[in-house]
Amino acid sequence: MPAPTPLRDIAVVAFAQTDHRRTTDEFSEVEMLMPVLHEVLDRTGLRTGDIGFTCSGSSDYLAGRAFSFTMALDGVGAWPPISESHVEMDGAWALYEAWTKLLTGEADTALVYAYGKSSPGSVRDVLTRQLDPYYVAPLWPDSVALAALQAQALIDAGDTDEPALAAVAGRSRASAADNSHAQLRGSVPSGDYLVRPLRTGDCPPIGDGAAAVILVAGERARELCERPAWIRGIDHRIEAHGLGVRDLTDSPSARLAAERAGAFERPVDTAELHAPFTSQEVVLRKALRIGDEVSVNPSGGALAANPVMATGLVRIGEAAARIHRGESRRALAHATSGPCLQQNLVAVLEGDPR
Repeated sequence: MPAPTPLRDIAVVAFAQTDHRRTTDEFSEVEMLMPVLHEVLDRTGLRTGDIGFTCSGSSDYLAGRAFSFTMALDGVGAWPPISESHVEMDGAWALYEAWTKLLTGEADTALVYAYGKSSPGSVRDVLTRQLDPYYVAPLWPDSVALAALQAQALIDAGDTDEPALAAVAGRSRASAADNSHAQLRGSVPSGDYLVRPLRTGDCPPIGDGAAAVILVAGERARELCERPAWIRGIDHRIEAHGLGVRDLTDSPSARLAAERAGAFERPVDTAELHAPFTSQEVVLRKALRIGDEVSVNPSGGALAANPVMATGLVRIGEAAARIHRGESRRALAHATSGPCLQQNLVAVLEGDPR
């Protein structure tokens, strides 16, 4: 089924992100976020008052306090009153909400930002709160253990092996060598098993970071950006909550989201995949029909920097930035949330023909 035609043309015209770091004890969320907000506005020449809608993504569980996102609004400037919303999700889903808002015509510009500080606590334990609260969460299987179950299922099915997973890690770190914002770059240490069959290099780093993008509708996008990254399609889908009823070697929700976003209509040259574990790239490549001719995670991906709640937005931003620079004509960006690729969002971005 072809993707529905959007009512308005909407583009990512600017993207900014922090240098992702293992810890930012010296900064609050607001202090970490403010330079990114200033940078993304400066890239377009817009001011806060020019933004028609603001949407953010973060998690109170990471911050350890309720309604923590309201404090981040100090970095945006909430007076005079602004049109604002928030999702307790990765910022990619905030971008989806902003895109929908612009489609309705209620706003022509949108600021989308996301941030996460994983360093203060044990993110592996925090993420257990995403699990089924009756049957699975009481067992406290952490995110790495669940990813290891998925990796072992792929190995048992003959879809991959440990050397192939190590090659994914090595390629990601090598690609990150040119990304000054990445937390990890260069060679991958052999590392011990964290949870067999996953070694240290197969897993994402723990770190803090933030990102922001600006969306603009119509011809104004070309006025603010020399080569806008037009969102040709975007969709998100979800798997069953119960891990036991899923085939962990496949991702039907990612495939359906890609289909509905129009990803299969024409080939893409770039794919920014939100795959925090090497084994998840294997699943996504199959589900999204990505061949070796596609440049996958040229930024290094989530294996090089994984600011939880911002990593998916970074994937969209990185794909858009490559279009802005003329390094890509048509790119796929993917974001995920939940255990073992439970929720998946796919966006297709294109630049104007040269």
